[in-house]
Order: sequence, then structure tokens, then C-alpha cells
Amino acid sequence: MTVDIEPLKDEEFTKYEKARLIGSRALQISMGAPFLIKLTPKQLEEISYNPVEIAKLELEAGVLPITVKRLQPHER
Repeated sequence: MTVDIEPLKDEEFTKYEKARLIGSRALQISMGAPFLIKLTPKQLEEISYNPVEIAKLELEAGVLPITVKRLQPHER
């Protein structure tokens, strides 16, 4: 029995990669890194200045300066 699995495109991330990206960026933000997107004071109040929520917004906007390197299996 063989299972055909399509490889992910470069702009797609697994849930584990998303968690790692958001966690890493949230840590940077909590340590004082500047935001990569413009947020109004009202937006910041709505998300309670939460670094994880800010990191999620940055990920959705596609502005994170973090790359993911994947090891690809050898094709037979």
C-alpha cells in the first residue's frame, strides 16, 4: 500500500512550524523587538498587548524575517 503525499509549497507551514515561528517571534517581541506591522493603540488594547497575538498577526501578514529549512527525503 502506497500513500501519495504532496510536498508543502514554500509558503505553507505545518502546525509545528507555525507554532515555532509564532513562539520565536513572540519571545523577540516580549524582549523589546519592534513590531513589523503597523498597529493602532486601539488594536493593541483589543489584543491586550499580547506578544503571541502580535506574532500571529505578523505571520498572517507574511512579514516575519524567519525562514524554515526542511530536509527533503531523497527521491528514489
